[in-house]
Amino acid sequence: MIGDHDTRRRAPLDAGAYSADPRHGAPRRRSGLNRFLGGSPAAVFVKLLFLSVLVGAVMAMFGLTPGLLFWQLYDLTRSLIDLGLETFHDFGRWILAGAAVVVPIWFIARLLTVSRDR
Repeated sequence: MIGDHDTRRRAPLDAGAYSADPRHGAPRRRSGLNRFLGGSPAAVFVKLLFLSVLVGAVMAMFGLTPGLLFWQLYDLTRSLIDLGLETFHDFGRWILAGAAVVVPIWFIARLLTVSRDR
């Protein structure tokens, strides 16, 4: 219990520690818009403008346009879907082939187990 009375330890900071100190005013409440945007609208606008110019310059260097990116993403999605459906088709055939062997063996084993228990 010596640790509980140690004066060198600081009291843990809680959420209201700063608001009780007269040197710090009451915390400012952020509006819903500021919370949604992650800052003031002007600051967010400047950040987005800067990032848009930067990304646009990189895209221009590589000869990309938003339309070209959309169609490339569309083609990639279609090819992945086609590949996935092919895989499921093969997977379904594997299930049926395996079930043609496994289910009868399981059924015979269950019949033998039931007849042995009687």
